[in-house]
Amino acid sequence: MMKRFKVWSYKEGEQPLVHDGPVNDIYGIEGQFIDELSNVMGGPSGRFRASRPEEAHAFFLPFSVANIVHYVYQPITSPADFNRARLHRIFNDYVDLVARKHPFWNQSNGADHFMVSCHDWAPDVAYSKPEFFKDFMRGLCNANKTEGFRPNIDFSIPEINIPKRKLKPPFMGQTPENRTILAFFAGRAHGYIREVLFTHWKGKDKNVQVYDHLTKGQNYHELIGHSKFCLCPSGYEVASPREVEAIYSGCIPVVISDNYSLPFNDVLDWSKFSVEIPVDKIPDIKKILQEIPHDKYIRMYQNVMKVRRHFVVNRPAQPFDVIHMILQSVWLRRLNIRLPS
Repeated sequence: MMKRFKVWSYKEGEQPLVHDGPVNDIYGIEGQFIDELSNVMGGPSGRFRASRPEEAHAFFLPFSVANIVHYVYQPITSPADFNRARLHRIFNDYVDLVARKHPFWNQSNGADHFMVSCHDWAPDVAYSKPEFFKDFMRGLCNANKTEGFRPNIDFSIPEINIPKRKLKPPFMGQTPENRTILAFFAGRAHGYIREVLFTHWKGKDKNVQVYDHLTKGQNYHELIGHSKFCLCPSGYEVASPREVEAIYSGCIPVVISDNYSLPFNDVLDWSKFSVEIPVDKIPDIKKILQEIPHDKYIRMYQNVMKVRRHFVVNRPAQPFDVIHMILQSVWLRRLNIRLPS
């Protein structure tokens, strides 16, 4: 891939709906990737940019779902405002523009074209014309297999809570022998999975520390750094930034979700550095984690530290980081596409 793969980012359209996106908070990877592929020149990721579309293997639509929701839908004042019709029209108009102006979409029926988005609405962009977009690749944080995510065509990307004016939170991870908390979670009661978690564990066990908010003097990243396992329950949607926050701090992610296709799972074996617990086993969290042998925990910790570089955001992008992993996901799917001769 590093030697051959070339991507063309379409130049059509104007900011802020295309060629722009949020670069901070939980949708930040969307804007970071759009900016890296569309605007930034030079750097290691520059090798992937095609100098002209005819030499490209894949075509990127620099289309920001998060910005469309922000600029077109806000403020949302009634249930009717959640209707996706405006999102569909904008996306369809953009695809129609590039399809009329260039031959590449029509050559492959969109099979070698892709988008990247972390917004919860991103899976909906193609629903207005499902047959037209049936081969189109979507890089999604909201990778829910019961809501139209197709692992053989789409690819899951991590939801990363990118702090303002920096690309990652402070590293406050301790060595394994200094991690005195068995399991930790802090977050709001978004969705039924977290409600179940709070019912069984909130304020009930010093080894499984579950909070809906932290008190003054408690430091979120410090608590992660002192924990062996970090609970990562889905919220309203399947994705959570907590998997990446855990990995950054050397805490083993405990994924509690239904139908979630984990990021980069066609390359990374999550069973080697995480634990998956079904929702109906939430009452058994402590027992399940305590039964993991110490030597297995150490191996998992070491693997977390090894895979951490694949979830780091660098600007410009660096080999093996999250932007390169996204491109790797596109490359792997592009290898399965045979274009007409």
